[in-house]
Amino acid sequence: MSQYCKITEGLEVVAWLSSHTLTTISQRDSSHPRHCKHQLGGQRLVNTDSLHFISRFFSSSDVHTEAVQAALAKHKERKMAVPMPSKRRSLVVQTSMDAYTPPDTSSGSEEEGGQGEGTPTSSQGSVSMEHWISRAIHQGSTTSSSSSSTQSGGSGAAGRLADVLAQTHVGKSGNSPSPSSASTYIPQPVTLTLPAMLLNPASLACVFPVSSRVSAKIQQLVNTLKQPRRPPLREFFVDDFEELLEVQQPDPNQPRPEGAQMVAIRGEPLGVVTNWPPSLEAALQRWGTISPKAPCLTTMDTNGKPLYVLTYGKLWSRSIKVAYNILHKLGTKQEPMVRPGDRVALVFPNNDPAAFMVAFYGCLLAEVVPVPIEVPLTRKDAGSQQIGFLLGSCGVTVALTSDACHKGLPKGPTGEIPQFKGWPKLLWFVTESKHLSKPPRDWFPHIKDANNDTAYIEYKTCKDGSVLGVTVTRIALLTHCQALTQSCGYTEAEIIVNVLDFKKDVGLWHGILTSVMNMMHVISIPYSLMKVNPLSWIQKVCQYKAKVACVKSRDMHWALVAHRDQRDINLSSLRMLVVADGSNPWSISSCDAFLNVFQSKGLRPEVICPCASSAEALTVAIRRPTDDSNQPPGRGVLSMQGLSYGVIRVDSEERLSVLTVQDVGTVMPGALMCVVKPEGVPQLCRTDEIGELCVCSIATGMSYYGLSGMTKNTFEVFPTSSSGAPISEYPFTRTGLLGFIGPGGLVFVSGKMDGLMVVSGRRHNADDIVATALAVEPMKFVYRGRIAVFSVTVLHDERIVVVAEQRPDSTEEDSFQWMSRVLQAIDSIHNVGVFCLALVPANTLPKTPLGGIHLSETKQLFLEGSLHPCNVLMCPHTCVTNLPKPRQKQPEIGPASVMVGNLVSGKRIAQHGASIFIHHSLSLPSHSFLTSSKQTVLSSLTCLQLHKRAEKIAAMLMERGHLQDGDHVALVYPPGIDLIAAFYGCLYAGCVPITVRPPHPQNIATTLPTVKMIVEVSRSACVMTSQVISKLLKSKEASAAVDVRAWPPVLDTDDLPKKKPPQLYKPSNPDTLAYLDFSVSTTGMLAGVKMSHTATSAFCRSIKLQCELYPSREVAICLDPYCGLGFVLWCLCSVYSGHQSILIPPSELEVNPALWLLAVSQFRVRDTFCSYSVMELCTKGLGLQTESLKSRGLDLSRVRTCVVVAEERPRIALTQSFSKLFKDLGLHPRAVSTSFGCRVNLAICLQGTSGPDPTTVYVDMRALRHDRVRLVERGSPHSLPLMESGKILPGVRIIIANPETKGPLGDSHLGEIWVHCAHNGSGYFTVYGDEALQSDHFNSRLSFGDTQTVWARTGYLGFLRRTELTDASGERHDALYVVGALDEAMELRGMRYHPIDIETSVIRTHKSIMECAVFPWTNLLVVVVELEGSEQEALDLVPLVTNAVLEEHYLIVGVVVVVDIGVIPINSRGEKQRMHLRDGFLADQLDPIYVAYNM
Repeated sequence: MSQYCKITEGLEVVAWLSSHTLTTISQRDSSHPRHCKHQLGGQRLVNTDSLHFISRFFSSSDVHTEAVQAALAKHKERKMAVPMPSKRRSLVVQTSMDAYTPPDTSSGSEEEGGQGEGTPTSSQGSVSMEHWISRAIHQGSTTSSSSSSTQSGGSGAAGRLADVLAQTHVGKSGNSPSPSSASTYIPQPVTLTLPAMLLNPASLACVFPVSSRVSAKIQQLVNTLKQPRRPPLREFFVDDFEELLEVQQPDPNQPRPEGAQMVAIRGEPLGVVTNWPPSLEAALQRWGTISPKAPCLTTMDTNGKPLYVLTYGKLWSRSIKVAYNILHKLGTKQEPMVRPGDRVALVFPNNDPAAFMVAFYGCLLAEVVPVPIEVPLTRKDAGSQQIGFLLGSCGVTVALTSDACHKGLPKGPTGEIPQFKGWPKLLWFVTESKHLSKPPRDWFPHIKDANNDTAYIEYKTCKDGSVLGVTVTRIALLTHCQALTQSCGYTEAEIIVNVLDFKKDVGLWHGILTSVMNMMHVISIPYSLMKVNPLSWIQKVCQYKAKVACVKSRDMHWALVAHRDQRDINLSSLRMLVVADGSNPWSISSCDAFLNVFQSKGLRPEVICPCASSAEALTVAIRRPTDDSNQPPGRGVLSMQGLSYGVIRVDSEERLSVLTVQDVGTVMPGALMCVVKPEGVPQLCRTDEIGELCVCSIATGMSYYGLSGMTKNTFEVFPTSSSGAPISEYPFTRTGLLGFIGPGGLVFVSGKMDGLMVVSGRRHNADDIVATALAVEPMKFVYRGRIAVFSVTVLHDERIVVVAEQRPDSTEEDSFQWMSRVLQAIDSIHNVGVFCLALVPANTLPKTPLGGIHLSETKQLFLEGSLHPCNVLMCPHTCVTNLPKPRQKQPEIGPASVMVGNLVSGKRIAQHGASIFIHHSLSLPSHSFLTSSKQTVLSSLTCLQLHKRAEKIAAMLMERGHLQDGDHVALVYPPGIDLIAAFYGCLYAGCVPITVRPPHPQNIATTLPTVKMIVEVSRSACVMTSQVISKLLKSKEASAAVDVRAWPPVLDTDDLPKKKPPQLYKPSNPDTLAYLDFSVSTTGMLAGVKMSHTATSAFCRSIKLQCELYPSREVAICLDPYCGLGFVLWCLCSVYSGHQSILIPPSELEVNPALWLLAVSQFRVRDTFCSYSVMELCTKGLGLQTESLKSRGLDLSRVRTCVVVAEERPRIALTQSFSKLFKDLGLHPRAVSTSFGCRVNLAICLQGTSGPDPTTVYVDMRALRHDRVRLVERGSPHSLPLMESGKILPGVRIIIANPETKGPLGDSHLGEIWVHCAHNGSGYFTVYGDEALQSDHFNSRLSFGDTQTVWARTGYLGFLRRTELTDASGERHDALYVVGALDEAMELRGMRYHPIDIETSVIRTHKSIMECAVFPWTNLLVVVVELEGSEQEALDLVPLVTNAVLEEHYLIVGVVVVVDIGVIPINSRGEKQRMHLRDGFLADQLDPIYVAYNM
């Protein structure tokens, strides 16, 4: 290996050229970036018969690379800076070359790649390369883009900013600021410096932090996406809930075929020579007995020395021995394992052709059918399972192998060969002579003339990875050998050097079969030798004076790279150099370069003979060797634009987008060939049209073994003329090759059906894309043979994906620059966008057994997110052009045209008196308050004890605090009894309490400022707290976070005075303020809601009625007691209703997740309340402990209601999994339900005891985006389950209104939930931020209909449905369904999206995504995912997330951010704080693992 590495060092780039054969565009073209395209579109259409074929050989310069560079330079006028992904340092692997072994490159076909060694460019090349880089990084992609992706500007300042920035010219590139945190590595892109006037901090402060690199990058992305593109195609949208994707309109200027209908071309007759044998076995018998000493096959060792010479005599005798043993020594005499006609597997390594040849002919003599396959190296080889499936379907029970191979197979503990995954059970049979019995003297194989029995089965891997077996009959085998003998002019005893795989395809046909028919001598070169010495095949041609060599273009390329060390090379003996992959369009460049270098060493131009072949049709065409050097081969320079429409158009070499193809000779002797349309009915093509080549001949495959349907479509095709009449009574075979037949019957191949990608109605060939990608900078960043191109279907169209192995010595910046230039080159030359370009570390792509890339396995890994790339660039904005048109807002609807919505009420309740808490607490008998912790009761309090304690607190407030009636007091307590006592103490003293969550001792820096803010905003006159927290508020740590001198007086209630207050305060007016409810919304807005004594009493009464709370009840509450319904249940309800409350602080569950459920069981609780975060803790933390909890006596069968207190759409998946998990512990599924409350009304719905079970409906998600409600069946596409949020509370009236027009809405519309009831809040005490916008939240009126009633706006979208169920009173039950918060809904492309729906789709895409949050920024959708697992998986998520959101929501993701677990902020109610997350992202505070900016 070292020898090879040494050879490649310091050489110039040679010959990995694509056959696009492009040269630099003329000065005239470069001044008009679009000039080339218009010329192409308006090209004069020509007939193939008059095609201008050129026949000059090109010089050795890499023409394609020049062309690609020219294409890149073409864009220099339009600058584009692609924002480079940010990557955490631990993900950036900077390794030296020695850390890697170069890719293993034993062998492989063109799609398998091959040798991975690179060749540095010459100094001159690298200088110009820098020049191209500096130009290329600034250009815009020209692939058409849907204008829709950027039409819905963000609201407010952010949207205006984006528009201003988009219209501003981009300045010269400057440096981005240095990374602020050591843990984040952000490579330096070519950034944009925005004009100074825009970076005025005052104007931007409200949008994003000025110092933020992230926002600069996003702005860069926004600017890039606003670059002018090709005019978008016509789009439309029909508003009938069926969102129509844009139908690709045919381009009116697209070239169309104009030639006459083609005529099938017949090859020359197959001349039957008298001494041709009647079968291949007969040929072997003849040579084995007449010339037993004649050499048949010479094998080489890895030093290039002859290892073994197999003579015809030995081949004959050993084959007989193998045949006898297969038939007579396996199984018993009565029950032989193998009978004539059975299939057996041939498993031989690539370096042992002799053993393979003996086994193959042994099978032919025994009349059993050999199935040659690759050696399985491990139990989980790429594609090995499919091979196993083929063996199983062929009924293979015996595998023939060599001694060495048998020893090398993986073994189980007892020494037996394990059964490979997906394989049938096999008997392994070693074919070495020493292991075989000698046949008796009287036993002799029966040698018949060739007939229609199957001779062998060749395996073929399809595009999707499935493996088919092509059966070849004995007559086809013989006829094929005869046709090859005639075409190639083979004669007896000729020497042929074979570098190809001898188990299948051209290597098998020439090196194993035809060679024996003609008694030729084959010199077989193993790939292990080619890896060490790439010139070995040329040396053997010289040494043996070989007349023929069979190679691939890759072998010619390797020889070019290494030829400098050799002096005495003479190739004059060669009369024929068969290029097996000559049908691949880019093999032409290897042929040209090889001839250019070796013509001086005796190689004649006419010796190079490309051929075209396929597993189904065997050899399709081959260029004949001639002695006439004046007859040049045919060439065609074709327009790629034309080819993509399947039309042949001649072009000039000066153009950028051309493909130069060489002929692969003429049709085989005795065969008839035609070209048919690739899709649909096999109709003949016109002469200037590209189609699939079809062959009618005896010498083709017969069928796909066991698959009659596919066989009919491939091997039994009857091409028809335009009139519909079949052109022949005999069936044709589809070859799988795309091409045309040129003048003089020359066959041209332009690609393969398997490599065909149809994007937006245009055809592109994977091999051509590979060639362009490699020509950007050959072998500087990626290995030559280690690149895979395939298409994936996303949103009803194929999208191109390019995956390449990155060289270990390339840096992040280099790779990213290479990627962006590849995108531009492919866009310019092929006029198509690349959807995803991924680079993976060297040697990590799945290999075929021959060392090439396993394409379908690579695609599979990409689709399931297991590819682990180290760099990814997605371009959905550029590629996806078939999105539905953005919705236009409809004109306002007037009162006349609306169907007035239903007004729905809960049960009526009698109205009476104001504050009754004090009377209750005095007159009721004792009831215990319990704080349950560590499963023991920490403290308990009866109402009388609570009353006395509250009196002492009131006295302290008056005495020490000198507070007046109506002063505000902040209560900063941990959850517990003290908080409740302090609350009532405030009421007794006539003060207004505000409950505040205390700062977290381990996280003072982030939690204390919120406490300070609430104290300031609520204008608290003093702070009441415990001694511990009092010290914390004034500690050194606190002074680092806030100004501790600015606290109002702090009173600690641990040491209370013994006396009572002179008198208890009684409110003179029931509408005076009872307390302030302060909370931070999910959008990050802090506000205090005023709750009057009237509202508080009404609230408690409503809950008492709904939940039937009586003094004999126990209620367990596991909620935070600081705001909303949690506070009311914790502090107010038990005093009002007189029931016993068991209080469990949710924070305790982090230590002991079972605490809540154990308390519920222990106290035999009927009703319990919790939050989603508590439910999630139990589901995750106790999932595996249900059995042990059962043994501890946990019993939940008494629970009749378990209510989740929430301000959001019910989380069905969580409640269902909770119910399912604890069903075994007695929990009844109908007990679990949810409630709904919001700021203006803390509880609107709450599942009571007597109401019907909560119902679930399924709505069409697409209709929901248009604010319509359409019910669908469960499981229908795009269906979204919505669960009722509990039963509407007594005294609550609800209507659904249009949030913009304030008109009532009909049942089929989604609108804002408005509520009217006695326990609505009376208004905001203050809104921190936006006072003006919130003024109508508590007192809105409908614009028509009932305009008198005062409603409170909840800020939540939902709808009402009258169900079939009846409630206790016998009336039909009205259900309220909450869809999501208006503040959080995202307006994108004119439609309303709810973050939770997109997040649900994203979480489903990969097992490693633990949590996800989305938010818009300007008009980009940003997706943040938390990764559970290795950081190496981070980049796998980018394509998966992008695809899922596109497929399910028709949205293009702008930025994908991968972060650690726990980064997405979640509030105490378990709700995501998406706006906090957005601010953290823009301020660059997330420490992301990876940030991808989709182009």
